[in-house]
Amino acid sequence: MAKVKKVYVCKECGAQTPQWAGRCSDCGAWNSLEEEIYSSASSNAQATISKHSGYAGEQKSEVQALGQVTSEQAVRWTTGLPELDRVLGGGLVTGSVVLIGGDPGIGKSTLLLQAMATMADSSGISPLYISGEESLQQIRLRAERLQLEQAPVDLLAETHAEQMIQVVKNRKPQVMVIDSIQTVFTELLQSAPGTVAQVRESAAQLVRFAKSSGTTMILVGHVTKQGALAGPRVLEHMVDTVLYFEGDTSTRFRILRAVKNRFGAVNELGVFGMTELGLKEVSNPSAIFLSRGEESVPGSIVTVIREGSRPMLVEVQALVDSSPLGNPRRVTVGLEQNRLAMLLAILHRHGGITCHDQDVFINVVGGVKLSETGADLAVLAAIISSLRNKPLPRDWVLFGEVGLTGEIRPVQAGEERIKDANKHGFTHAVVPAANAPRKDLKGMKVHAVKHLSEVINILRDITA
Repeated sequence: MAKVKKVYVCKECGAQTPQWAGRCSDCGAWNSLEEEIYSSASSNAQATISKHSGYAGEQKSEVQALGQVTSEQAVRWTTGLPELDRVLGGGLVTGSVVLIGGDPGIGKSTLLLQAMATMADSSGISPLYISGEESLQQIRLRAERLQLEQAPVDLLAETHAEQMIQVVKNRKPQVMVIDSIQTVFTELLQSAPGTVAQVRESAAQLVRFAKSSGTTMILVGHVTKQGALAGPRVLEHMVDTVLYFEGDTSTRFRILRAVKNRFGAVNELGVFGMTELGLKEVSNPSAIFLSRGEESVPGSIVTVIREGSRPMLVEVQALVDSSPLGNPRRVTVGLEQNRLAMLLAILHRHGGITCHDQDVFINVVGGVKLSETGADLAVLAAIISSLRNKPLPRDWVLFGEVGLTGEIRPVQAGEERIKDANKHGFTHAVVPAANAPRKDLKGMKVHAVKHLSEVINILRDITA
């Protein structure tokens, strides 16, 4: 008779301990230990599988010189959705495993159903959509709403990992979607679906099968309240690509972001718009994020950021108001709060402008998150404009990194950003001197600056 024992597994790192503790001794996470029930038979079976196979499938113990290894170009299949292909690095790679996460109701299932239907119609690829959360009738209703009910997509309602693998071996689809990995369980473990051990072992079995069979697999994952993928952190290390589907459900725009990609660039960005007929690609996202009013208002300026392989224009807004509190507030949406505190200190030290008795609020329009330092100059310009209550011209654009000594440092692909701003009708650009173009651009006057004091003088002249 199999013995049953209890262990406590960390949901952050997957470490096991025989006793509960408030803090994981391996990763240091608090309140992350969850109780799991193991049987001796399940533990032996799991140890046997893990002993002879890894996440990447069958392993051969052969040593080869680097020069003897042949490089083969990865075979890619286009999904039919250009924005999704951009984030994936050009399409789905044969035998790769993609993990996509997002808030409930954001549109993950809609996006994947559209992609599978488009691939089946245009490329003749045989996809299999495995649902563990919805019934086949619910998927049919979604397909009717998207006008995809005639698409040649096979459906399966299953949560048993071993049964999934057996069905896929018989039907041999080229692409399979599992929605979602938190509902999948393996009979090797006695714990409930969605627990750390079940998610880890089920994903390991599926990844091993995808690598050994060459089947392209897409896993859908839940996210926590903090926006991270639920389950053990090792889940993101198992897969080849990790995508986050972001956006506010109250608005119709969605952003697909790559945070890990073994076959393409990370931090690539795709923009979609949710309509009655599903998700539609937005080929020019700058036009969305620049939907400003007709009149210039204080505290608003446009900057050019770079997301992945393309520049994008976004609007940065600032509101500076006298604070009734002894400790003024610093609130940011789309910008790191510590970055704002540092920029305000630079503005005081090297620009002579103080906000120590002012509340400062920063907002990046459209829900975009500024993950680079190229927007420093625009943030300071918006703060100065709001503090002085002087609007900046609508045809001006600023970008550049501001150093602690007040110098304006160059950013990546500066000339490309200037050309993109010129294409959208901007006539003046304040940029770092190292990013100034070699040739004059038609209809664009570039102001190359080296120090913050030069920027303040320019802003004083145009708002006088």
